[in-house]
Amino acid sequence: MTNLTKLEFVALDITGNNYLSWILDAEIHLDAMGLGDTIKEGNESSNQDKAKAMIFLRHHLHEGLKIEYLTVKDPLLWENLKERYDHQKTVILPRARYDWMHFHL
Repeated sequence: MTNLTKLEFVALDITGNNYLSWILDAEIHLDAMGLGDTIKEGNESSNQDKAKAMIFLRHHLHEGLKIEYLTVKDPLLWENLKERYDHQKTVILPRARYDWMHFHL
């Protein structure tokens, strides 16, 4: 089933190729909605705010990821995704910096 509402930014792909841009976009949007603290460990957010954040995060996930994390009901899904994809910072980011520094026209 396709999403009927428009996404604010591109959904997180199941391969995680867009993880770095996705986390930045998600954090910015959650902060703008006043829900930025819901994704932090040890937060004291209300259940209603946590539910809003969870709806927002799930809305911006690939269908395969939604199914995989179906039982996760807390916005700390953020941490699960971080454990799964955060290694890309150590793999992709240094290579991108090197390519940018050695970019010639």
